[in-house]
This record gives sequence, C-alpha cells and structure tokens, in this order.
Amino acid sequence: MTPVVEVNHVTKKYEKNEVLKNVTLRCEAGRIYGLIGRNGSGKTVLLKSICGFVIPTSGEVRVWGKQVGKDVDFPENIGFIIESPGFLLQESGLRNLKHLASIQGKIGIDEIRQSMNTVGLDPDLKRHVGKYSMGMRQRLGIAQAIMEKPDLLILDEPMNGLDNRGVEHIRSVLLSLKEQGVTIVLASHFKEDISYLCDEVYEMDAGVLTRMG
Repeated sequence: MTPVVEVNHVTKKYEKNEVLKNVTLRCEAGRIYGLIGRNGSGKTVLLKSICGFVIPTSGEVRVWGKQVGKDVDFPENIGFIIESPGFLLQESGLRNLKHLASIQGKIGIDEIRQSMNTVGLDPDLKRHVGKYSMGMRQRLGIAQAIMEKPDLLILDEPMNGLDNRGVEHIRSVLLSLKEQGVTIVLASHFKEDISYLCDEVYEMDAGVLTRMG
C-alpha cells in the first residue's frame, strides 16, 4: 500500500540557513506519529511542508502518492493546526467554523456542531471568540481541523493552553480518530502526550530527523 505521507530526502534552506536537512519520513494509515524537539529545530517547517505551505529546496513530499507542490498544491482530505489558529474575534465559535466550512462547501451545520461537541465546546455559546480562553480557542482550532472528517491530521502543539481535563479529553478524541483510520502527525513539547499517543516517535534537532521509538 502507498504510505499516506512520504517525505523523501527533504532539505529546506532560507538563504544560508538550512532548517531541514535530508529529512525522510513514512506515515501509514491509522497511526499516530510524534515529533519532539526544541523551538526552532525544524518541526513546524516539516509540518508546513506536508501541508503544502512550504516547498522544499530539494527532495519531495508526497501525500497519497501525489507530490505536493507539483501534482497538487495542497493535499486533499487533510486537517491541520499549525501555530496559533486565526479566528474572527467578534464572531462566535460556530459562526467562525461556518465561515471556514463555506470555503470548500463539503459539510453543513450538523457536521460543524458535531465537531464542536466532540472537542467539548457548546456550539450554541454566543460568546465571541475574542473572549474565549486560550484553551477554548485551542479546542475550536481542533474542531476546525476535524470538522470535514479528514483522513490526515497535522497538529502542531495541539495541547497548548489546555488544562488537565482538556488534555485528557483531546487525547481521547485523537485516539478515537486513530481507531477510525485517521493518520495523525503531531508535534508536542509534552513527553506524556508523545508516549501516551504515538505509535512512532521522532526527534528533530537542528533540522535532522531521527527515529526514537
């Protein structure tokens, strides 16, 4: 079977700064892959490369066999959170997700409400996102990432801002998605998340990716 994600000898340079160095990664369906490493190690650039937001200087990224940036600009059936989710602060969470869902027109209000319920947010809450706590915004970002039922999830620090109950809740959501066959690639500073959730763990250090377990 074709891997969901293939990163083949990818190097990315910004002027003289080499932020990814000959990175290779294979991700199979229905597994969770964890990336650990310090800030600035290259984790986010790798995730952006998989999503199509960054084009490698050399090497290639394939998602479901299609080369990103050549065969497709952006992979299909992908959900993601990379860096802080951006929302309209004067709108409710539901209205924000309705705006985002209208871009592709793949889902309706029922799926949007379901995704909010899944992450522990009340879709009928009238509070503007600008008055959300950091944890609520993070939950909303995860709801946005999963609402169109993607087959591939790319998550950069998905537990940021969540309290202990929130972390436990989102862990259970991710494990449930894995059981449904979703492939998840996540970067996290929290070793507990990595050890609890991930089937394979990789460390990024100064642009070099090494499998840990």
